[in-house]
Amino acid sequence: MNALATTPKWQVAAILVGRLIFAGLFAMAAAFKFADMNGTAGYIAAAGFPFPLLLAWLAAFFETALVLCLLTGAYFTEAALLAAIYVLFLAFAFHGPAQWKPDNQTEFGFFVDHFTFIAGLLFAAVHGPGSVLALRKSFIARP
Repeated sequence: MNALATTPKWQVAAILVGRLIFAGLFAMAAAFKFADMNGTAGYIAAAGFPFPLLLAWLAAFFETALVLCLLTGAYFTEAALLAAIYVLFLAFAFHGPAQWKPDNQTEFGFFVDHFTFIAGLLFAAVHGPGSVLALRKSFIARP
């Protein structure tokens, strides 16, 4: 019997929905960047980074590549690991301790939310894209 025949349908569906959620979040992020690249560059510049327009374009293309990997399952583990690192960077760079104010807990909330996303990405990296609609190409050996 193949893996698909022995995997409960709810698990197959859950994996596909999870992949769609991950891809959807990065697709929205990329779309917002492409829609207002100068606004994104301004946000990056306000955080103190050099070459903000270049970084905005790189972020948009990186997020687009993540979407392709997460949707197709190709290089899924690598993409999930890189995404987790990227989200960790974003947490500290844009919502980290320097942004926390006693009268405004919002930035702390944004910071913490990034870690739930990272946890999901790490779990996905370990378990892979599932057996349905997945190209399953990878540089990292999987059992």
